[in-house]
Amino acid sequence: MGAPNLPNAHIPSATYRLQFNAGFTFADATRIIGYLHDLGVSDVYASSYLAAKEGSVHGYDVVNQTILNKEVGDEQSYQAMVEELSRHGMGHILDFVPNHMCIESADNVWWMDVLENGMSSPYAHFFDIDWEPVKKELTGKVLLPLLGDQYGKVLEAGGLQLLFREGAFFVQCYSLPIPIEPRSYLRILQHRLDTLKERFPPDAGPVQELLSIETGLQHLPLPTERDPAQMGERHREKEIIKKRLWQLCQDAPEVMEFIAENVRIFNGSKGDPNSFDLLDQLLREQVYRLSYWRVATEEINYRRFFDINALAAIRMEDQGVYDLTHALLFKLIREGKVTGVRIDHVDGLYDPVSYLQNLQKSAYIQLCGWEPGGEGGNGAEAEYFRELERQPCYQPLYAVVEKILMKGEQLPEQWPVAGSTGYEFLNSVNGIFVDTEAAKQFDRIYDRFVNRAFDFTEIVYQKKKLVMQVSLSGEVNMLAHQLNNIAEQDRLTRDFTLNSLVRAISEVIACFPVYRTYANSASVRDKDVQYIEAAVSKAKRWNPAISGSVFDFLRDVLLLKAPERASEESRRAWLYFAMRFQQITGPVMAKGLEDTAFYVYHRLISLNDVGGMPGKFGTTVEAFHGQNLERNKNFPHAMITTSTHDSKRGEDVRTRIDALSELPELWQKSVMRWSRINKGRGSLIENQRVPDRNEEYLIYQTLLGAWPAGGLDQAGYDAFRGRIKDYMIKALREAKVNSSWVSPNSTYEDAVLGFLDGILEQSPGNPFLREFQPLQRRLSRCGLFSSLSQSLLKMTAPGVPDFYQGTELIEFTLVDPDNRRQVDYGARIEALRELRAREAEIGAQALCRELLEQGDNGRIKLFLIYRVLNYRRQSRDPFDAGEYLPLEAQGARERHVCAFARKGGARTLIVAAARLVATLMPEAGDSPLGETVWQDTVLLLPEGSGERFRNVVNDQQVEAERRDGRLAIPLAALFSEVSVALLEPA
Repeated sequence: MGAPNLPNAHIPSATYRLQFNAGFTFADATRIIGYLHDLGVSDVYASSYLAAKEGSVHGYDVVNQTILNKEVGDEQSYQAMVEELSRHGMGHILDFVPNHMCIESADNVWWMDVLENGMSSPYAHFFDIDWEPVKKELTGKVLLPLLGDQYGKVLEAGGLQLLFREGAFFVQCYSLPIPIEPRSYLRILQHRLDTLKERFPPDAGPVQELLSIETGLQHLPLPTERDPAQMGERHREKEIIKKRLWQLCQDAPEVMEFIAENVRIFNGSKGDPNSFDLLDQLLREQVYRLSYWRVATEEINYRRFFDINALAAIRMEDQGVYDLTHALLFKLIREGKVTGVRIDHVDGLYDPVSYLQNLQKSAYIQLCGWEPGGEGGNGAEAEYFRELERQPCYQPLYAVVEKILMKGEQLPEQWPVAGSTGYEFLNSVNGIFVDTEAAKQFDRIYDRFVNRAFDFTEIVYQKKKLVMQVSLSGEVNMLAHQLNNIAEQDRLTRDFTLNSLVRAISEVIACFPVYRTYANSASVRDKDVQYIEAAVSKAKRWNPAISGSVFDFLRDVLLLKAPERASEESRRAWLYFAMRFQQITGPVMAKGLEDTAFYVYHRLISLNDVGGMPGKFGTTVEAFHGQNLERNKNFPHAMITTSTHDSKRGEDVRTRIDALSELPELWQKSVMRWSRINKGRGSLIENQRVPDRNEEYLIYQTLLGAWPAGGLDQAGYDAFRGRIKDYMIKALREAKVNSSWVSPNSTYEDAVLGFLDGILEQSPGNPFLREFQPLQRRLSRCGLFSSLSQSLLKMTAPGVPDFYQGTELIEFTLVDPDNRRQVDYGARIEALRELRAREAEIGAQALCRELLEQGDNGRIKLFLIYRVLNYRRQSRDPFDAGEYLPLEAQGARERHVCAFARKGGARTLIVAAARLVATLMPEAGDSPLGETVWQDTVLLLPEGSGERFRNVVNDQQVEAERRDGRLAIPLAALFSEVSVALLEPA
């Protein structure tokens, strides 16, 4: 069989993220595909729509990767959506979740099988379970931290109920029926057996059948059995026994009554603690141990997604797990229904590079048309590896990874992906709208307001340690025991105590500068060596009381510097520890940084977003260009975005708050005055002011950023106030200072909500709103122009621009679940229809002027996106494979523009966008347009770019002129009518 035509990845020109759930289905998506195509989108980028827990609004709580989510739609409606995409020539990227599954759902049949059969379950190896944990009482068991209180209290309150259904027994734990291990059915069926026998003659068939069933149960292989033949026998026989028992109950009502009465007895009686002994004894025999949810912090023995008990990690490094969980995905790829994937939380995988290489190889085989395991499969694999030798970066499938890159960090070069999902671009592009020169002023304003000096690096360090103490101590303890076992093997290290190893591991993780490293063999990447040595060095400096030799030992293990005399088995143990360590540093960083420190440090909250480091005050234009050049060189088709479902604030909220950086004196004056006005609205609890000063500082910035545009009726205002209150409850709990998710302080939270009600009261007696509105209106105007600039830069910089659902209009969303509310697509479809009709009537130039005058409705952003995305889709060369050339401006306003050229083939496009517009607009109704604003400033053009241009945004004609021998465009002319420009040669 000859080699197939080598498939090449479908590269999107622009993606649009859709959140699928019961409220937004395949049918709903089908209805808007035409609109998205008209907008200029090339690919729908879908959240996971594989089977998830009932009621899931995000799809990440997957229960079965092999079927579609029935709440989102059936095969027919899915097919209709795919056909509509095909009709418009659009691609389809699917968010795939390889890390974890939801285990608080009976629909997760693999996990339920594990709970029924323990180590003998055919799916026991699917989940990352430690069957021999440090706590010996859990040997061979799974800790299930599902209870809302101590186990004994829940049991004696009747919170755990035995059930009998279709021949099988379950324990009902809240809404979840958990299977009972079949051999332990004997404890139920043999209870009061004599009373049943008395109801039948000695040799009665029902009694004999029940005794035969009991014999079958007694001979079932144990749940600890791992011999494949015995496991198969157990699986087969237990199902036969259930069917026999259920049939017996149908044939002999007396047996059904007997079992029902025993179930009632086992379920005990409230007020009689001894009556629960039978159920307690039964539960002690299970392959799981039900416990209070707080126990998970220290004793959990299955790996979780971060610290979420309901999400258990799966062992994707196991080929059997990989094959089964990807079966549907590869079927959809083979059929052309899915043209790309987004891999969720790639850092959670045991071995990311091997997984990604496996993914591309599997996609290649599917795209070549061979069935998995079918004839020609081995030939396809051989051809794939030959192609890899010719093209080391060959990727048959467009794949991006959700990966947070810290400052200066790059994706590992051996990863066969198009790039990341764009968090680093989000923070870089947002940062150029922050005035970096105002950093020290904002330090002083913040420190003075909150009456203390915050050091962001110290906050992150402390919060990472807090997370390891209150959420992930079990994971750290597990690592310490593994390291202790390694230490015991060598006489030079065996004297290290377990406690010293726990502390060393915690301190190094707290000092880790990136989310994780990627050692998967005997060698460690140079970059990873630097990260590990930096973390160990910092941990030693910050902890002089801990012996430096303990840190050195940990460093050597992480760097795989085993002694010459080490056995092969010892070397494998070192590598296993290093790879497990890598899986823990990411969750600690995420929980400590994103979900704690970001809610504590409020100097300028627009910088507190996923992938950002708000200790750094903004981004220089030079740094922004540098990132773009790097991306264009290494990952030109990476996703770049400005909002995601994980964003802490929507892009249009951030641009408003960014503008504060240009107005430090006004901000200081305003926030101090607001605080004096609102002093009487706060409360005093245990001699503490509520809200505290730091929380109050957060509230004012949040209100400035999220305040709705235009007028609001009472219902709209009430809805906004409710959203702000919901946000503040989340912020308080994430900060873990005055409340938390683990121990909510309802008294404190209620006082904060009361403060919000007071300052947002619409009455003449509330001077705050009167004082607040002028600055809010000014920031709103600044934010509009910055949002336009940010959108243009995203659509033209190296990479594939991604739009989060609804953000084609100005949207003032906060962190989830606020940013996952249903989008009004009817309004957007109608708005685009009206814009296109109006454009045909009066032209793009006049329409832009009109839309800027009506800025509150956000349609100018929609029009900009429509114009540029459609142009990009028709003229892909400069964007897909073009050069990126940073451009300079000269003149009084040169720092207020970001510009670059995209050169592809014979065409050079010029991109220019206004920035830092607040200082260009002294009054709320101003615009950063015209000669008065831009004065003598010119944009210098690259040679050979031409002299006459058309601005794609509004069809305006622009001419260059010679300045000191160079071609240049006066910004007064370029930005005379709109503050963004995409110029093509006329």
